[in-house]
Amino acid sequence: MVSYNPDPGFVARVHRVIPQVGATVIVDNGSRAASEPALQALSAHPAVTVLRNGSNLGIAQALNAGIRHAVERGHAWALLLDDDTEVDDALVTALLEAYLECPEPGRTAAVGARFRDTHDRPAASRALAAQGDAWQEVEAVITSGTLLPLAVFTALGPFREEFFIDYVDIEYCLRARARGFRIIETRKALMAHTVGAPSRHPLLGRHTWTTNHSAERRYYIARNNTVLLREYGTAKGGSWRWKSIMRSVRLCKRIALFEDDKWPKLTAVAEGWWDGMRGRLGPRRAR
Repeated sequence: MVSYNPDPGFVARVHRVIPQVGATVIVDNGSRAASEPALQALSAHPAVTVLRNGSNLGIAQALNAGIRHAVERGHAWALLLDDDTEVDDALVTALLEAYLECPEPGRTAAVGARFRDTHDRPAASRALAAQGDAWQEVEAVITSGTLLPLAVFTALGPFREEFFIDYVDIEYCLRARARGFRIIETRKALMAHTVGAPSRHPLLGRHTWTTNHSAERRYYIARNNTVLLREYGTAKGGSWRWKSIMRSVRLCKRIALFEDDKWPKLTAVAEGWWDGMRGRLGPRRAR
């Protein structure tokens, strides 16, 4: 679990995970002093290890650090979680059942969990009634709630730390699929999770949602999406560039119509798109 300035419910959420796994590793990405009592309380638990980064080194670096800790101690699996995800009691059991139901499970690189969106966004929750198989094959899964077989992870290589945060999970899944591995997801929602801080807005007689990510996140979303289009896009004629700029335009439209701090976010999207076109990765440059 990667933590970064977690909210007051953090300790209770960790305690829902502890009984389901053999060991719990929290990698803290330089949280502020207000998080110290929670981290201290958790580090006192015999089944919990807290690894501390002195600053925010990005989710990819934190995930890789936690997985290295697991591999060094002989664990065969790693469950990845965000610090704000609340898991069901049967999460791990259901993920393993889905894995074992797959034909040739050894060719499965990741088992993701569907989630109930805490803001009741119908499209985001994607929670289908379980019927037939406990799983379905998908292109990619989000980091939180994903179970990784560590033998496959070792073969594929670590999460790309130069991505820093956004699209780290998507890149891993695309890389795995390019190598002939399968990505699967449970049909049943097994956790409560939210992407961003979503808000609902009327538009032309209907309603639309926006995630209200910070300008910093908007930068990484625009940049890393562009990088993935360049590296994994299959269309000819340079159309990945067209797709990239159109996605950035749609993102800017949503920011301009519905979100606060419009100018810093719009600037961040443009900067991220440009850095993605040039292949400039790593942490965003200080402004």
